[in-house]
Amino acid sequence: MHSSTKAGASMVSEQELSGTPQLALGLKLPDYSAFENFVADTNAQALAAVRQLSEGRLSGVVYLCGPAGSGKSHLLQAACRHAHEQGRRTLYLPLTSFQPLGADALEGLDRLDLLALDGIDGMAGVGEAETALFHLVRRVLDRQGCLLVAAAQPPSGIHWQLPDLASRLASGPVIRLQLLDDEGRARALCLRARHRGMTLGEEAARYLLRRYSRNPVALFSLLDELDTASLAAKRRLTIPFLREALHAWQQRHHPGD
Repeated sequence: MHSSTKAGASMVSEQELSGTPQLALGLKLPDYSAFENFVADTNAQALAAVRQLSEGRLSGVVYLCGPAGSGKSHLLQAACRHAHEQGRRTLYLPLTSFQPLGADALEGLDRLDLLALDGIDGMAGVGEAETALFHLVRRVLDRQGCLLVAAAQPPSGIHWQLPDLASRLASGPVIRLQLLDDEGRARALCLRARHRGMTLGEEAARYLLRRYSRNPVALFSLLDELDTASLAAKRRLTIPFLREALHAWQQRHHPGD
């Protein structure tokens, strides 16, 4: 349950991507990155399109946009996991990790069965990177391959130097993800806890939302700490335990408050 899946070497061989073997090293998918752990609610269209792309029932570009915490990275990682489990060659590439490699690192990635590029807006304004992305998208479309991308803004809302890049990225579905409401966040917390082998009741989840943060990234990070604390104390995630754990967290991180 706690094992991770490599997003590189175990999914596509270095020989197949002989020009960029370094991309196959050191990238891992979190163990929670699965379609089953994604609370869709108003994002059901995005989940359906990404699943179809990961299974090869849809080709071309699927473009996800939306605010931080709306689940873009989760869906990209889940798509790669699902495609890999079906024997497809796939790679999840967060571009914050990619950019130091240089624009030529995109060469050959169109030969994958599914390529997921996270944070492509980070390439905007860098001429060499935009050109490499433009040619990659063109090759994927020519081959009727599968490209899944994510950014904060839709293609038309990003300041590209290449005017045709936005239209190529928008050649397929462009889907804006919405943040979950509090009920959805509570269900997502309970689901994530269950995946980690913990039991978190809805009342306890709502307590965390009231007392800690509504940001999903922060909440899931806190859940990791609570998992460790509950194991050490051999206690369940009840509201009294959460109250003590949050107080201890506050003392560690903000001792002067």
